[in-house]
Amino acid sequence: MSTVGELACSYAVMILEDEGIAITADKIATLVKAAGVEIESYWPMLFAKMADKRNVTDLIMNVGAGGGGGAPVSAAAPAAAGGAAAAAPAAEEKKKEEVAEESDGDLGFGLFD
Repeated sequence: MSTVGELACSYAVMILEDEGIAITADKIATLVKAAGVEIESYWPMLFAKMADKRNVTDLIMNVGAGGGGGAPVSAAAPAAAGGAAAAAPAAEEKKKEEVAEESDGDLGFGLFD
């Protein structure tokens, strides 16, 4: 039931934000009740606190943006350790592994021979 409560409160917050109405626990609870969804009493308060601390429009607009914090850090490490020279041997190893895998495919007999 918690998933339903989270979803109902999420929709209520989006409706209130879209209409330009202040997001409060009472208003979230009223919308959820009007929709006929039964939720735990703490959900509206949690979502109201979240909406108070965060810009809901920014959250909605950046939903697919992801954090992206890991990629630049890992990309910077090879650059500091030698840049392209460190990346080139890794690419050659990958090619060698692929060639080895392809040659294993033909063992001189077929499945239905």
